Formats: sequence, C-alpha cells, structure tokens
Amino acid sequence: MQPIDLNAHWEDIRQRAHDIVAQEPALKTLLHETVLDRKSFAECLTYRLCRKLVNHAASIDALHEVFMEAFLHEPKILQQVACDMIAVNERDPACNDVLTPLLYFKGLQSLVCYRVAHHLWKLDRKELALYLQSLISETFCVDIHPAAQIGCGILLDHATGFVAGETAVIENDVSILHAVTLGGTGKDRGDRHPKVRSGVLLGAGAKILGNVEIGEGAKVGAGSVVLKDVPPHTSVAGVPAQIIGKTSEVSPALGMCHKLDN
Repeated sequence: MQPIDLNAHWEDIRQRAHDIVAQEPALKTLLHETVLDRKSFAECLTYRLCRKLVNHAASIDALHEVFMEAFLHEPKILQQVACDMIAVNERDPACNDVLTPLLYFKGLQSLVCYRVAHHLWKLDRKELALYLQSLISETFCVDIHPAAQIGCGILLDHATGFVAGETAVIENDVSILHAVTLGGTGKDRGDRHPKVRSGVLLGAGAKILGNVEIGEGAKVGAGSVVLKDVPPHTSVAGVPAQIIGKTSEVSPALGMCHKLDN
C-alpha cells in the first residue's frame, strides 16, 4: 500500500463538506457534527460511527474513547480507512467523492468499525472486540469476526449480509458485493475459513466455504458456491463452482465487471 497523505485527505473531506452545506442546507447539522466541527480525520470517523453504533447498552462516551484510542495507538488504521475510501470512490459509479461513503455507505462504515474491533482483538481485549462485532452486525447487517485479517483498498459494495469468519483472510484491493459469505464447513476448529488474494472480485451472493484459496486476480460469479481452491486469474461460477475460463483483467476487483470470461 502506498502511504496516503492523511492531511491532504482530511482537507479534501472538509472542502467537500463545505460544498455540500452550501448546496444543501438541510444537511448542515450532519456535516458540522461529522466533519466541520471535528479537529482531525480520526475524530471525524469516531463521531460518525459511534453515533450509529450506540444503543442502550453502550455509552457513546465509552465508544468515543475506544475509537480514538485505537486510532492514536495504531495510526495504520487511518491509512487503511483512507485507502478504502479512495477504493470506493474509484470503483463505485454511485460514489462521486471520498466523503460520500463515510457519510452514507454502510460497507465502508462497517469496515472502519471492524478495524477498531480487530485492533482490540490483537490487544487481547477480546470481550470488547466481540461486543463491538455484535454492534456492527446489529447496525449494518455485516458480520466480520474481529480476528479476521482484512487488507486495505477494499470495496464492500452494498454490504448487506456479508459474513467473514474468524480465520478468513482478505488481501489488498479486493471488491466484494452484498450477501457474500467467507465461512467454514463442518465443526472443526482451527484454520477453517477462506483466503482471498489481492485483486479478486466476489459477485453478489457468492458463498466460499472452508479453508480454500481464491487466487490472485480471480473472479467468482454471483450466487456461486466455492468449495475448493480457485487458481489465480480464473473465473468460476455455479453450484458447486466450476472453472469458466481465464479472466480478461489482471485485477477484476478494479474493473468491477461481473461478466464471466470464457
């Protein structure tokens, strides 16, 4: 991942927020609360996401502290989030700027929250990480185990119904549509979830089950059930999934074309 100038990224966000307020005064309160009254990118993320997560069982002040502490102690998270925001802007034709996914897209919002939960998990604060996972699931209909390993430059498009198990791995620059499952099979413990390599495109409703590898630059068709390894730069589809052919793009995740190549 190329380092992102977070100061410039934050200034772009603030400028876009000023533009929106000028165009749509009804959003003034939202934009001030989320962006314009905040002192930093980390504070912006914290205020927007904690307000969405809070319920009667959680103090918003306690969540603010958890998020800000995570961003302070692991600055890498902010780099990852900025990379995700840029990925959404570049790959989703419904997105016109980097601020839009932070304000409105639950795929990006749930990923930010997962990154905080993953930070807690690595610190052995597992009960709090699991509690945060539960809030994410209830709020966004996205269920990512905090032990899962997810790179950056991720587009989680629409996101509803996305599931990633405890030992799942997603490398950089992957695009995932809604209702995708990265699940286990059977009741054995240990390393039991899929490994998704960089550049992969996972179509809507795809189910990848077990400790299988989706090779770099592969494409999985919508509604497919994958139970075995997928070679790099290969298209698969069906139930169970079968090889359709080679992909026409080196990195299908970037092109977002769901047509299967023969």
